[in-house]
Amino acid sequence: NDMLARCDFDPAQHAPREPLKALATGSHRALAQVITLLESRAAGADLRQAIHDAAAKRRAPVLGVTGTGGSGKSSLTDELVRRFRLDQGEKLKIAVLAVDPSRRKTGGALLGDRIRMNAIHGPNVYMRSLATRESGAEIAACLPDVIAACRAAGFDLVIVETSGIGQGDAAIVPLVDVSLYVMTPEFGAASQLEKIDMLDFADFV
Repeated sequence: NDMLARCDFDPAQHAPREPLKALATGSHRALAQVITLLESRAAGADLRQAIHDAAAKRRAPVLGVTGTGGSGKSSLTDELVRRFRLDQGEKLKIAVLAVDPSRRKTGGALLGDRIRMNAIHGPNVYMRSLATRESGAEIAACLPDVIAACRAAGFDLVIVETSGIGQGDAAIVPLVDVSLYVMTPEFGAASQLEKIDMLDFADFV
């Protein structure tokens, strides 16, 4: 009970007083605090619009990685980050946004995608876990704002990994420049492929 009482505070209160200036510094800590502000829905419409305006000046590509649960989204994302770091000589600033589902019964989320990631520990790599928070989709409601914050913070590439999806989910497509669908080889009968909505939209499978 004492531990729960100590944790019962609003983390959004630690957000920078001037979020846009803080983002412009490229500080990972400042970005984390601004994302918390956006995720808690404490940011006003004016601030959110200002972040989107700043992001529009820095068009970093956004890659959306989606697929069924357990198909290997996190492992593939980690391998992509590793290859980018090796190929570009640590020059690219990469932001990874990993969305995990919130449990309807308890309201909690594991936020365990980073368990599979070993290549994210570098000065130019930033990772943030987000919960869906009953958004009714495989993405968090705040995701468009968080992507904009990463762009405004000067990242060269943003990778978004969704929570596991079913056959009819493609909510990530409008938010990203390129979408990648990860699936297991055991998808069942061939007719099942006709039901997977993402196969109509994905740029890569």
